[in-house]
Amino acid sequence: MRMSANQKVLSVKDLKTYIYVNNRCNKALDGVSFDVYRGKTLCIVGESGCGKSITASSITQLLPKLSRIESGEIVYHSEKGDIRIDQLERNGQEMRALRGAEISMIFQDPMTALNPVYRIGAQISEGLQYHSKNTLAQLKQISIELLQQMGIPLAEQRVDDYPHQFSGGMRQRAMIAMAMSCKPKILIADEPTTALDVTIQAQIFELIEELKQRNNTAVILITHDMGVVAELADHVAVMYMGNIVEQGTVDDVLRRPAHPYTEALLKSIPILGKGKQQQITPIQGSTPDPYQRPKGCQFTPRCPYATEQCQAFPSFQSISETHDTLCWHSEKVLSNA
Repeated sequence: MRMSANQKVLSVKDLKTYIYVNNRCNKALDGVSFDVYRGKTLCIVGESGCGKSITASSITQLLPKLSRIESGEIVYHSEKGDIRIDQLERNGQEMRALRGAEISMIFQDPMTALNPVYRIGAQISEGLQYHSKNTLAQLKQISIELLQQMGIPLAEQRVDDYPHQFSGGMRQRAMIAMAMSCKPKILIADEPTTALDVTIQAQIFELIEELKQRNNTAVILITHDMGVVAELADHVAVMYMGNIVEQGTVDDVLRRPAHPYTEALLKSIPILGKGKQQQITPIQGSTPDPYQRPKGCQFTPRCPYATEQCQAFPSFQSISETHDTLCWHSEKVLSNA
């Protein structure tokens, strides 16, 4: 898939990550491929349980103990050459050197991601302490400057506060400060505005966008909010049941959806200005049991376009140079766009 001439910083190719529980195997990722470019935002969107967070955990090698990367490639295109992340030891020296310094992550829930018994400043500077040779006084000053950049008032005082003394929005800003402390080349934001009110959500996304522009950082934004996708994304990957079912530029995917699942997601979103007369159509059915998957295309039980052909797993159909979809009936979907 040829997206642009921009510098590629991460390539994921045919990634398969499986989770093993009670002698059963959940194929959480079953052949995921995408590229990430410097200074661009890739939004990975889909329902809960589709594999978005497992994708992020695979890239950072922060997978649960009962899961593993079965096959595929995760290649980080560093300034010193290509690094196969999937071949690195999870907690080995090479992976720890990348994690935080080159590839950083903003976790979904700051209340559980932040340690309640350590001060905010100490947690922000922890990564810097590992990846740099600054003194303790310098580390504290950098933590204060990062909090100021995040818009935290009285940063000189708040740097010594504990997480419970911060509001939800402030904790999330502290998490972003931690993630950006080493100026990583890739920032993964896993639903960074969960449980925050819409005003704070807008501020957080504005902050991530500003940091991306300032540092030319590649951003992987994981979300289920199509409004956020429309506002922030350069490229979009739509996930369903461990597969990317459609990907392309934001205009390709949102204006000309070619997969029934993408079309259904867009139809289920209220549009500002249309009032109560607008028709909002929920996606029929529910997500299948990951341990008892349907034969062929995973969306078949919920798909209005389904035919006998869908009993065979589809191959990627190229809509344009920048737009691909995993569907036998993409032309029918496009005709309704």
